[in-house]
Amino acid sequence: MSDTAHEDPELIQLLTPEGELREHPDYPLDLSHEEMRGLYRDLVLVRRIDTEAVALQRVGELGLWASLLGQEAAQVGSGRALRSNDMAFPSYRDHGVAWCRGVDHKALLALYRGVTNGGWDPAEHGFHLYTIVIGTQALHATGYAMGIQRDGAVGEDGSAVITYFGDGATSQGDTNEAFNYAAVNNAPVVFFCQNNQWAISEPLERQSRVPIYRRAAGFGFPGVRLDGNDVFASLAVTRSALQHAREGQGPTLIEAFTYRMGAHTTNDDPTRYRVSAELEEWRLKDPIARLHAFLTREGIADEAFLKGVEAEAEELGESVRRDCRELPEPDPLDIFHEVYAEPHVHIDRQRAEFADYLASFEDAGAEGGR
Repeated sequence: MSDTAHEDPELIQLLTPEGELREHPDYPLDLSHEEMRGLYRDLVLVRRIDTEAVALQRVGELGLWASLLGQEAAQVGSGRALRSNDMAFPSYRDHGVAWCRGVDHKALLALYRGVTNGGWDPAEHGFHLYTIVIGTQALHATGYAMGIQRDGAVGEDGSAVITYFGDGATSQGDTNEAFNYAAVNNAPVVFFCQNNQWAISEPLERQSRVPIYRRAAGFGFPGVRLDGNDVFASLAVTRSALQHAREGQGPTLIEAFTYRMGAHTTNDDPTRYRVSAELEEWRLKDPIARLHAFLTREGIADEAFLKGVEAEAEELGESVRRDCRELPEPDPLDIFHEVYAEPHVHIDRQRAEFADYLASFEDAGAEGGR
């Protein structure tokens, strides 16, 4: 494709595919060497979780998995821009953001193994549950942002909201309604679109006639496009947008221009609609490789550090495999827990009816044994 990261003058890039650092007047990179090494560790470990999960699905241990391969920098950079009092509303492949928000990989595995009815406590992590219905999380995030705005929980040290979705979601009505509500209410929300150029099998040019970030102007708020394979740009731009939201400057649309290196989910076969040359082109822009090149060239990461991360990734891989297989099966009646905050007569009745139904199988088995 001609609209690549290194050819687009409107695209914000702080770290080139060759691992060279650039300065940007609007997005200074305020990071210590320790924080830079931390980002590298994040990228490597998040990719390892993803790689192991794909393998687990292939051998029947998971029902499905939505891979983030190639999108690690967009997720980790923006995830590390969040403060503890911010709230994120993800889609279903935002495992890198989940990592940054302290969600244990076991909770993600349980979701795709089908042994949980939720996954984690959104309030504890500042990270909402995964959203499967395309685009609805944009409305959820906007409503939440309007709520904290009215509660007065904003300001320089206040809270902000971010929501993640893909390029395909920008064709959904919910997402566009969220843009409009956020704009007219000046809501403290950041819309983070991971444009991986393929809405399942639909290419970008069949989804939009203009770059996605330019759509924000039609709703009355700013949009910006960044190199989604550049973890530094993702961090710096998201940090700025979140601060603008906190300070009452309203929403921002960030388009992280990246590429989905794997399948849409493990049920998808991308070889049916993508050419291998396109994939090879984007391998050269790998987010981990470019950060590795920068850190080693500048002497920020030595061999001991890199080997330590590699060893940690091996341990994490073993843990992911073991933890997945050891996940307990839920009690069937757990599905009725936490449907409402308070006891509810209809839920109580349905629970009792289902319990009787389950018990009938036990009774039939006992009678058959006589």
